[in-house]
Amino acid sequence: MTGISEILVLLLLLACILILPRLLKGVPAQSSRSSAIDIKKLGTKTRLGIVLSIVYPVGAALYLRPWDGHLISFVSFGILPVLLIWAGVWVMAARK
Repeated sequence: MTGISEILVLLLLLACILILPRLLKGVPAQSSRSSAIDIKKLGTKTRLGIVLSIVYPVGAALYLRPWDGHLISFVSFGILPVLLIWAGVWVMAARK
């Protein structure tokens, strides 16, 4: 009995993934702004933030050496500050 129910669940999943989106296809909403980020329009502060978001964790990894068992300190001092700063930037951007 288990085999039949598993086959039916797989058929239901295939129907939901392949058939339902075609049946429920709606009209796309017209937006005045493109959702893709134009890299040429990035400001100096944003570019500097992106570069520092890459350089700082790499420098912290070289200094803290997480591969020698210091993974928690690397996450705490190398990755978490970058995530918190970008979260702050995201929140402040919503206020504008």
